[in-house]
Amino acid sequence: MMNLAVRNLSKSYHQHPVLNLTQASFGKHSIEGLIGPNGAGKSTLMGLLTRRIPPTEGSIIFEVEDKHHDLIPLSSHQVAQIGLVKTNQRIQGFESLTIRDSLRLACTPPTQETLKSVFSKEQLSEAVEAEIDDYLSRFTFNEPDGYARSAGEKKLLDILRCLILKPKMLLMDEPTAGLPEDVTQQVMQEITRQTKANDMRIVIVEHDLELIWSFCEYVHFLVDGEMLFEGKPEDVKANRVVAEKYLGL
Repeated sequence: MMNLAVRNLSKSYHQHPVLNLTQASFGKHSIEGLIGPNGAGKSTLMGLLTRRIPPTEGSIIFEVEDKHHDLIPLSSHQVAQIGLVKTNQRIQGFESLTIRDSLRLACTPPTQETLKSVFSKEQLSEAVEAEIDDYLSRFTFNEPDGYARSAGEKKLLDILRCLILKPKMLLMDEPTAGLPEDVTQQVMQEITRQTKANDMRIVIVEHDLELIWSFCEYVHFLVDGEMLFEGKPEDVKANRVVAEKYLGL
């Protein structure tokens, strides 16, 4: 059982409300989508769930492995430690780290994050090094032992850093923006595999609706900070409000 539930969650800036959710839950399905027009509050919601943004009011409860975690008192770092991780919408550069060392850093426990431990292969288990080798053999980088140079490579590296953590739930904010179509399909196939192999849950914020319809089992539709409709992809596509406000039909 896994459930990320919000109740009466709101966020306002200078008394201007940008999000107001009476209730919503994520994680009952392997891969879920969160869609809505620009300015709907999708990225704000992702930031609230991972505690990168403080709420104006409301509760966020993460239920996983028969434990209930109240996320409101936690920092974003503590939220990640209990298994709720988010990719970056904006590309985060790792110019000072090679691709391989960036993946090693993701695998290093916080108590061991010293220069010696992060960059010493001996400090990581053979299984972790083998997993890094596997990722770098299956996903194409121009210089696997060099640095991520292009926007697409940095985006891909960010996704792999999150996947190698094996979180309980991974929130992906526009994960395929800037990726070539073949890499997008490869990433989505890997995500699908991970949900089955590691019982991971995925929530995807994405404007590419074909990707949402193809890979998501359940879709949430957010408009003006409120959840207007939720359901299976075919039900969302058939909903009149979604068609008028988002699909332009």
